[in-house]
Amino acid sequence: MKPIGLVLGDTERLQWDFTPLVSAGPLRFGMSHDEVIAALDADPPSTGPCRWGGRLAWFRLPTSYGHALTTYYAESGRLSCIAVDALHGPQVTMDGLRLVGRVPSELVDLFVDHMQLRGLPEAVRCSQYGDLGADELGLVLRAQRAGDILLTRPVFVAREWADRVCDVTEGYVPDEEWQVYC
Repeated sequence: MKPIGLVLGDTERLQWDFTPLVSAGPLRFGMSHDEVIAALDADPPSTGPCRWGGRLAWFRLPTSYGHALTTYYAESGRLSCIAVDALHGPQVTMDGLRLVGRVPSELVDLFVDHMQLRGLPEAVRCSQYGDLGADELGLVLRAQRAGDILLTRPVFVAREWADRVCDVTEGYVPDEEWQVYC
């Protein structure tokens, strides 16, 4: 078994695509927790409550050696947020742009260029922690510690949670997610 701190290479990761405000890999926003488990073909995850009343779950995947992703469910019980672990999570791409496990400074220019190509350069926002994202995509590119470096940990949200996705205090991304650093 590989050590928990090991960062998987792209070829060792599951390969997923991101459709803004709709899905990441086999997960579609609005799924129930049981539907998420079935879609991932995963063992039952560790779960817990969120401070704001929803629930969260930590999943290991067949290719991971630690938690690969965290799912967050609204009070309705429906999937509203997916955070992909920088070390062990699947590689998620958006129009060919790899979003997981990248050095944040290398992804910044690529992300801004991507938004310009979409005609949305003004949509790029920065969180109070310095993470880039865009409400129009339901995406914030969080940073996660991997030993002595930081790597990208993208957080994808449903349309209902996309407003102020980069705002640590007023957005819908759960407080628990903003506290993930390692």
